[in-house]
Amino acid sequence: MFEHHSHPLISIQRLIWRMVYSTLAGICLIAISLFIGMWGYHYYENLSWVDSFVNAAMILSGMGPFEPLKTSSGKIFAGFYALYSGLALITIAAIIFAPIIHRFLHKFHLEQK
Repeated sequence: MFEHHSHPLISIQRLIWRMVYSTLAGICLIAISLFIGMWGYHYYENLSWVDSFVNAAMILSGMGPFEPLKTSSGKIFAGFYALYSGLALITIAAIIFAPIIHRFLHKFHLEQK
């Protein structure tokens, strides 16, 4: 997806499209992760879909659970979902900002030559 350091910088227009693509990929990962969390809270804790959304969104954003958990299976799910969410947050941020970071490093490499 990214050009080699020996190639010239891409145009601003291509960079913008690359950023749009990365942002859409990040949004898709957020939506999938949110759906997994909503399903888990709905299934294991018998929460309504709205309450499941709030809990999943709070965990995925790194804020913590919104509502106390009642069942052991819900607590186990929440623990694994929290571990997944921490990694997902870092991964999604990396995907979204990768084109900008790559361009900066590429430009830095070209200036050294």
